[in-house]
Amino acid sequence: MEEQLLPPSKWEGEVSAETTAGKPHEIWPLLADEFCSLHKWLPIDTCHYVEGVQGQPGLIRYCATTDTTSSSEPSIKWAHERLKLIDPTEHILSYEILDNNVGFKSYVATMKLLPGGGDDGGGCKMVWSFEADPIEGWPLEEFVKYLEFSLQQMVNKMAEYLQKSP
Repeated sequence: MEEQLLPPSKWEGEVSAETTAGKPHEIWPLLADEFCSLHKWLPIDTCHYVEGVQGQPGLIRYCATTDTTSSSEPSIKWAHERLKLIDPTEHILSYEILDNNVGFKSYVATMKLLPGGGDDGGGCKMVWSFEADPIEGWPLEEFVKYLEFSLQQMVNKMAEYLQKSP
């Protein structure tokens, strides 16, 4: 009898962070219009346009950062990511990793902005959900902690930007 190999189970999850600095319609331009400028909001070195139409599904960006944790020699960790969906009315965007040297085999993420839970209905909740194949050498719990940290950084920087804007 032939042994069947089961495919690895998919990772699925979501993280969220809130701010009172702006409502979804005020945060949305920072998230959507800056799809190719993610380095403004996340602790990465660069993010820039590669090809496609700005603000349209199919747009491809390149993101990279220097990794100094794995060895004495720094290395560049990079990914090409494609915008899959963008909905300015519902404040949703979804993207996937096409190619990378980080260890992702398959990764699709969705970011959605929701009204915040404040008493006055102000603020914004950002939700980052994902589906991915397991990443070799990176436990799911550690990956989720990384996303939580990254999302909180993003929300904090966006809030700071909005508070400085006239």
